[in-house]
Amino acid sequence: MENNSIRLTAPEITSLWTQYMFETMSICFIKYALEHIEDKDIYKIYKTALNLSENHVQQIIVFFNGENYPIPKGFTEEDVNVLAPRLFQDPFYLYYIYIMSLQGLTGYALSVGTSIRSDLRKYYIACNTETMMLYETTMDTLLTKGLFSRPPVISPPEKIDFVKHQSFLTGWFGERRPLTGMEIGDITFNMNKMNLHVALKVGFSQVAASDKVRKFIKRGMEISNKHLGIFLTIFNEEKLNSPVSWQSLVTDSTKTPFSDKFMMYQVQLSTQLAIAFYGAALSVTSRRDLALQYGLLTAELARYGEDGTNLMIDKGWLEEPPRATDRRALTKGKIDDQ
Repeated sequence: MENNSIRLTAPEITSLWTQYMFETMSICFIKYALEHIEDKDIYKIYKTALNLSENHVQQIIVFFNGENYPIPKGFTEEDVNVLAPRLFQDPFYLYYIYIMSLQGLTGYALSVGTSIRSDLRKYYIACNTETMMLYETTMDTLLTKGLFSRPPVISPPEKIDFVKHQSFLTGWFGERRPLTGMEIGDITFNMNKMNLHVALKVGFSQVAASDKVRKFIKRGMEISNKHLGIFLTIFNEEKLNSPVSWQSLVTDSTKTPFSDKFMMYQVQLSTQLAIAFYGAALSVTSRRDLALQYGLLTAELARYGEDGTNLMIDKGWLEEPPRATDRRALTKGKIDDQ
């Protein structure tokens, strides 16, 4: 058995720090949602999600204390007004937890892969298992309530076949081949994520206190709608069904339940994750036109994300992540003292 007094590595500390930020953000959102959710099934899911996030935060604090590492500020009661009027309708909350649980599963899988110490590996495996159960319940509820748009189906071929020439890669010139099942799945998932982005930004743009934050969120909403339009055009060309929009599930409330810092972090997180999932889709895309589109969309999101980071820095909202000791600064200090 490994001695867990061994110091955590840089990737291990960073995974814990990142999860702490995500979990404290989730706790704020979930507590607000629980004040408004009327559907008993959705309410139960959110109670489970709150319990998981609070337990995770407590465990992360134990890890940090073991390393004498300062506890991040993250998000607190200062960032949420649970008594603010309802901003989202019940089905939106179910869609939100569906996307967030999928993102959590991706993050936990990556954290397991970068964790060396046995106790941390066991912790992330447990997180992954708990979140898989949450996702299972959420998906069952979406299906039972008729709220989930299933991805397109494809007909089975008469026999197996092999790619015979380079037309399989064609995108801009010549006749484009139909989308593969993998490409269909990636576009469907990215459309679902963008539908969440649009709905969140519609709501946040209504309640943001700062003009700069409101303008930034509105710009993000335009980008998300543009990306949705591109994906929709691709599916329409293939005569494939697309996921439904969720922005109609935003109410007309203009009283903010969240701090501008909270909303900026949520928007930035969504942007970063969209870039990651676009990259994953690009890695398995064979059609040249799709590959180019993913490249262009990723670049646009990267520019938007950079502007968001600069805005958060200007506002003093960007908490610095773990980083290596600045040896050059230490050396400079020694030289200056001589």
